[in-house]
Amino acid sequence: MSSPTIRLGLRDWDHLVPLMSGRVQVPGFQVEIDARDVTPDVLAEPGLDGGETSFSRYVRARAAGDDRLVGLPAFVMRGFRHRCVLVRADSPLRSFGRLAGARVGLTGWPDSGNTWTRALIRAAGVDLSGIEWRVGPLAAGEVGKERLGDRPLPPNVSAMAEGESLVGELAAGRLDAILTPFMPPEFFTPDSRFRHLLDDHPAAERAYWAATGFVPGIHLVTLKKEVVEAHPELPAALLAGLEASKRHWLDRRRLLADTTPWLLHSLTESAEVFGADWMPYGTENNAAMTRAFCEELYAQGIAPEPIDPAVVFPLPLAAVAAA
Repeated sequence: MSSPTIRLGLRDWDHLVPLMSGRVQVPGFQVEIDARDVTPDVLAEPGLDGGETSFSRYVRARAAGDDRLVGLPAFVMRGFRHRCVLVRADSPLRSFGRLAGARVGLTGWPDSGNTWTRALIRAAGVDLSGIEWRVGPLAAGEVGKERLGDRPLPPNVSAMAEGESLVGELAAGRLDAILTPFMPPEFFTPDSRFRHLLDDHPAAERAYWAATGFVPGIHLVTLKKEVVEAHPELPAALLAGLEASKRHWLDRRRLLADTTPWLLHSLTESAEVFGADWMPYGTENNAAMTRAFCEELYAQGIAPEPIDPAVVFPLPLAAVAAA
């Protein structure tokens, strides 16, 4: 009897490559991964059994009673947000506290990453309602993304006009800063017009880790409810496969570290700071981060009511590497 085929829509994160290539298997299932350029809308695609999903979108749906997706505590995208605030190269702004009363653009209002970034600004004592927020694409011509969410926007939040972009408005001086999870191409050139707000964002991120014990989760893997009901053993098996893929990837990166000039240094430093795993899977391993995110969604008005973290992961899964 052949194993059930499970089709997932995921972006090609390097730690997923062992699973995508077949080097790592999920016992009992034939997992097919459809590599995507952008995050899929899992529920909108009948051909998908699951895939990569925005943490914010998932949590808000679960909190509203929508249980059509079952999340695995496997965050395929996570990262510190201190690096995600850009200003002009000649800007006098060099701290989150200086953003009080500023004009700030961002790529999406309810987005997971931007929620975490606003949390940093809020923690610096800045009243978010005093900032003039503009929501729009990083670069002109970007389409196909829901940027405003499904709730009424606060009065200090507005959408950018057709043809405008965060990069263009920042360069022109009509914005003081922008929040973006991805750097514009020119950021990697010596004469970039932009820089990070923080002069030493790695130091700030290390301090954040010391204070919280987690790296913020942005996207997670979800499965459709009917797929889980048909295959109740799938969530644990898939989580084990994701864990095995991540471990295999890390072992290979440590062996084949000559893919960037300083990758070995980065891997060594990460092990020193974070220990064995900076992106742990499992419900308990992510409990503090999940609780903090739920609190922040409500504090920022993204969620209309407080969210019980217990609704986020209905299956108490632990990360155990597949044999």
